Amino acid sequence: MRAHDTRPWAGYPPYSPPPPRQGGGLGLLVVVTVAVALLAPHAKTARGVLAGVAGGDLPTLQLPQLPRLPTPPSARPARPASPRAGRAVSFALALRGKPYRWGAEGPHAYDCSGLTWRAWQAAGINIPRTAAGQLAGLPQVRGRLRPGDLVIYRTTGPSRRHIAMVTGPGRMVEARNRATGVVSSRLRGGWLGAVRPGGGR
Repeated sequence: MRAHDTRPWAGYPPYSPPPPRQGGGLGLLVVVTVAVALLAPHAKTARGVLAGVAGGDLPTLQLPQLPRLPTPPSARPARPASPRAGRAVSFALALRGKPYRWGAEGPHAYDCSGLTWRAWQAAGINIPRTAAGQLAGLPQVRGRLRPGDLVIYRTTGPSRRHIAMVTGPGRMVEARNRATGVVSSRLRGGWLGAVRPGGGR
């Protein structure tokens, strides 16, 4: 009696692979032909780019020029000072380092309004002597500050007012207190008002 075959494939016909599909080679040939036809017009450009990269020369990309954005108003420089305002600013800046003394108007020491009063006097324009008088008696600034303009702050000092002169965008000169004397400093916000001696002349 013949022994029973326990192999898992016993009783099944041997596997034979399916015959190759007809026309597969023809389809591949059609795809390659179409691809070559589409790429042929760009072959010269592609060869030039590849040759440049191989030689170490990268192709230059021509990017469209973007429109220039307008400068925000806060970043625009102030208008040039008038000749008299320029003289007042130069006079005040030349006094940096002078000591502060209440009621002084030069030439050896200054208080805040004594500095601005003397600077504008040197420029040929007479203005009130005190900070409160300058705020009340001079033309108010309409629009942007300009060099030579005066900005008035509230303070705890005897006059309750402090005044400084604008020297440029974001800068001013002032006789602030005994600790600093006459100094150039950052233009601080929160002023009570701003005036323009001479009305910009």
